[in-house]
Amino acid sequence: MSSSKIQKLDNGQTNNQKVTNSEKNKQKRKVKSTKLNEELENEVVNDNNLSLESQISSSSNAIAESILHLERELSEKLSQIKFKAPVDYIYNPIEYAYDVHANYVNSYCQGRKKILYLGINPGPWGMSQNGVPFGEISMVKDWLKLSGKIEKPPREHPERIISGFNCTRKEVSGLRFWGFFRELCKTTDIFFRHSYVHNYCPLAFMNSKAKNITPADLKADEKKELLLICDEVLKKIIKVLNVEIVVGIGRFAEERVKDILRDEVNINVIYMPHPSPRAVNNENWPEKAKMTLERNKLLEYYSQ
Repeated sequence: MSSSKIQKLDNGQTNNQKVTNSEKNKQKRKVKSTKLNEELENEVVNDNNLSLESQISSSSNAIAESILHLERELSEKLSQIKFKAPVDYIYNPIEYAYDVHANYVNSYCQGRKKILYLGINPGPWGMSQNGVPFGEISMVKDWLKLSGKIEKPPREHPERIISGFNCTRKEVSGLRFWGFFRELCKTTDIFFRHSYVHNYCPLAFMNSKAKNITPADLKADEKKELLLICDEVLKKIIKVLNVEIVVGIGRFAEERVKDILRDEVNINVIYMPHPSPRAVNNENWPEKAKMTLERNKLLEYYSQ
């Protein structure tokens, strides 16, 4: 699936018009990426001994732009992988919901972050709909206060239609995750003061029957290629944010972080159970999440 073929919501447009408009939008993003690359290259020339995190300006706008640049780079590389059956549909909300996703990054990734919460990949009724990690619709609109234009993936499964903020299905994982921190922090300012939420892989995979396929379930060769790409970008993001603690949400996320940070001694990796309702005995997930924070002395970062 090419990441450049993003369809518009207006069904009256021809396919060529849709692709043309998509190419224009993508070209604008490439121009911004090029400018950012030039800025970073100039800084490297000035001091070749600086680390990646030192090369990037500490201003909030520069950090947000750096994250968006790395995510665009990630999307472009992942689009080159040739996924085969059982993968039949691939959604990339970093592309078709870029407007909302960029709003999320620009609003909440301002400055360095001590704690990074790492999810796996988009859920069908959350990030797939709006581009926000664990993006349950009501949480994105009412608590995170995000908005923006949402387009369409090139191919939609009839049982996984992208309706953006008009989606009426609940993403239970997202409702539990953001609901827990809303109750704990009360305001987004308190949560994002030290923390940020990011997904390891921006792609959602489905088979012909709309069954979800996780990155862990991909065929060996496809999985290996995807992990190499996602690992590389995640490591860069951790450096840009100067993260000290990574909370892997679910075993897969925890394992990926431990693997890429195996030589890092100054970053602590913590496991938090995934809030999915499909997990056994997971009805009390908020209690498990709070115990994780208490056990690792993280509650202090969410006090008013």
